Amino acid sequence: MARYFNGREVELLAPAGTFEIFREVIESKCDAVYFGGPSLNMRLMRKGYNFSREEITEAVKIAHTLGKRAYVTVNNLLNEGEIDEAAEYLRFLEQARPDAIIVQDFAVLALIRELKLTIPVHSSVMMNVHNVEMVKALKELGVTRVVTSREMDLHTTRYLQSVTGMELEYFVHGDMCSVHGANCYFSSLVFGMSSNRGKCLKPCRWDYRVKKDGSIYPTEYPLAVKDMFMYEHIPELIHGGITSFKIEGRMRDKAFVIMLVNAYGDAIDRYIDDPAGFERSKDTRLLYDNRKRDFSTAYAFGRPGLSNINKRYEGTGKFYSTGKVFSTPTEERELGVKRLDEIRGQWAALAGAGGGETEKSLPEISVHVNNKAQALAALEAGADHIYLSGDVFEPDRPFTKAEILELAAVKGRAKLYLGLPRMMTELHFDIYDALLSGERLPIDGLMVTNLGAIRRFAGKGYPLVGDFNLNVYNRLSAEFYAGLGVRRLTASLELPLLDFTALLAHAPVPLEAIVHGSPALMYMEHDLYENAEVFEPIGEEDNRFVDNSVLVLMTDKGENPVYRDAHGRNHLTMAKELCLLPLVKELKEAGLAVFRIEGATYRLERLREVVAAYRAALAEPDTAAERLAGLPPVYAGYTLGALQFDGGAEGTASAEVAEPAAAARA
Repeated sequence: MARYFNGREVELLAPAGTFEIFREVIESKCDAVYFGGPSLNMRLMRKGYNFSREEITEAVKIAHTLGKRAYVTVNNLLNEGEIDEAAEYLRFLEQARPDAIIVQDFAVLALIRELKLTIPVHSSVMMNVHNVEMVKALKELGVTRVVTSREMDLHTTRYLQSVTGMELEYFVHGDMCSVHGANCYFSSLVFGMSSNRGKCLKPCRWDYRVKKDGSIYPTEYPLAVKDMFMYEHIPELIHGGITSFKIEGRMRDKAFVIMLVNAYGDAIDRYIDDPAGFERSKDTRLLYDNRKRDFSTAYAFGRPGLSNINKRYEGTGKFYSTGKVFSTPTEERELGVKRLDEIRGQWAALAGAGGGETEKSLPEISVHVNNKAQALAALEAGADHIYLSGDVFEPDRPFTKAEILELAAVKGRAKLYLGLPRMMTELHFDIYDALLSGERLPIDGLMVTNLGAIRRFAGKGYPLVGDFNLNVYNRLSAEFYAGLGVRRLTASLELPLLDFTALLAHAPVPLEAIVHGSPALMYMEHDLYENAEVFEPIGEEDNRFVDNSVLVLMTDKGENPVYRDAHGRNHLTMAKELCLLPLVKELKEAGLAVFRIEGATYRLERLREVVAAYRAALAEPDTAAERLAGLPPVYAGYTLGALQFDGGAEGTASAEVAEPAAAARA
C-alpha cells in the first residue's frame, strides 16, 4: 500500500542492480524500485549487473503483485546507431508495462510520440531540471515526474511543486556529483567514455592540488563530494513538496541496499504516524557505521561549501562501489599526425560510400566572447557570429545594454547574439524577460542553454541558437529542438568521430561545433575559489599557462584552469587547447555549417590570430597545415578532444567493461 501524509503521497524509491537484488529489495520497506535493462541506461560499466528483458517483465509483475511500482531507466544519450534499437526496446517496454521509464535524451520522447506508445515518462536528473519553465515545458511534453537537479534546495522544490503541480523526485541518499547533471565532459574528452552515456571514469575523484596567485593549497580531492544523507530530514523533504524519496545505489550490494531502504522506510512511517514525536536520529549510527563515504546534506539547505567534500577513503580504492579505482590522473591526448591520418581515412571512406558531399557552401565562424574588447577583436578578424557570454568569467562583468548597443552599431554584416546562463534561476528569467520584453534590442538572436529558456523566449521574436550543453547527440534530439524553434544547434562537445559524422549527415538544421579553444569540461555550483581561501598555502609555484589570478587544479599530468563566472559558478576547462584546424577541409566537406571558437579565455591578439587562421583555412583548406604551423599553442598543447576516439555510431549501447562507474544517476 502506498504511503500518504495529509493526503499527499510519499514514495520511497529503492535501487536494484540485479534481478537477484530486486527480489529482496521489493519485499523491503520501499514503495517502488528502479533498475536498468540490458542497454540504454546509465549503469553499463559493471559486468553482471542490469536486467535482461525477461527479468524486466518478471520484476514488473512481482512489483505489481505486491502493490508496488517498477521504473526502468532508459536514461543515457543515444547515438545515431542506437535509435532503431531504442525504438524496438521501447516497444518491448510498452508490453512489459513498467510504471514509468526514466529518460535523459529527448530522442526517447520523440520515439514514444512517433510510435504512439503510452509508457509514462519521468525526466532523469541528467536533464538538469532546475526552474519553473523547464518543469512546465516537460509537463506539456507529457512528462509526469521530474527528478530535480542535484543542486536544488528544498525551498525551490516547494516553490516548483506549488507552481506547476508536478511530481518531484529527489535524491535522499547515496553517491553524488560535484558537477551539474549532464554538464561534465571530462571523461569523454580524456578517455572517450561519456558520463552522459553511463561510462564515466570519474576524474572528479582524482587527488588534485589547488594553485592560485602563485601559491599551492592543500585541498586534496577538491571535487570529490560526500554521499547524500537526508535520513534526519524526513520532515523537510515531505514539506518541501517531494513525492518520491530516491536512494542511489544500483551498483551496491543487496545487504547494503536493504539496510538503507528499511532505515528510511521506518523513518518515513514513524514521521507519518507521529510528526510531533518523530525521532530524527534513530538509525543514524547504523547508517554512519556502514557508510561508503562521509555524509552531507549537499544543496538541500543551500550551498554547502567544503562541508560537501569527502576525504575518507578517497584514492585508496575502498571509496568505490566494488573496491576498485575507476581511473588515475591521465593527460589529455596530444594532437598527432597518426590520428589525423586515421580520421581523414575514415572520412574518405564514408565519402566514397556516398556518405558525404564534396561541394558545400563556405562555412561561417562564430566566436564566444567574455567582454566587449574580445567581441571587437573577433569582428575585426572576420567572425560571422558573435556570442556574448551569459556566464561571463571574472573579473569581467555581464554585458550591459550600452555595450550591446555599441557592438550592434559596429558589427556590420556579422550577427550578434546574447547568450543566456547555463543554469537559470527564477530571478534570471525575470531579469532576461525584462530585458527582452522592452524596446527591441539590436541583436540577431539568443543563444539558449536550457529547455526552459526556449519555452520562455521563443516567442520574443529573436532567432534561437542552441548551445553545446543541450547535448545534441542524434538527429531526433536535433529535430526536437528544431520543432521548438531553434534554428541552429551546437553539436555535443563529447561526440566521438563516428557519432559526430553520423549527426552531421542526418541533422535537420544547420550544425555548428566547437573547433578551437578551451571549452568547459565541468560546470558546477561548487566554488573552488571560495574553498581555497580557507586554507593556508603549503608551497609556491606559478601557473604554467594561465595568469596566476586563475585558479588551477593540478595533477602530475597537467593543469586544468578553473574560471569563476559572475554568478559564482565554476567552469573547469581543458588543460590543452582544442584545435581542429588541421581538419578544416574534412569538416567543411562533411557539412559543418559554423565553426565555433571558444574565445572567452584568450588575450585579444591571440583571439585575432585564431579567428584569422580559421578564416584563411576555410577559404583555402589546403593551407590548413601552414596556418597551424603559424599558430603555436598558448596552453599545454593541442588536442582533438572527443575526435581522438572513434566511438560507435553503429550502436554501442549494451557494451560493458570490467570497471564499474557511478558518475551520473537516473
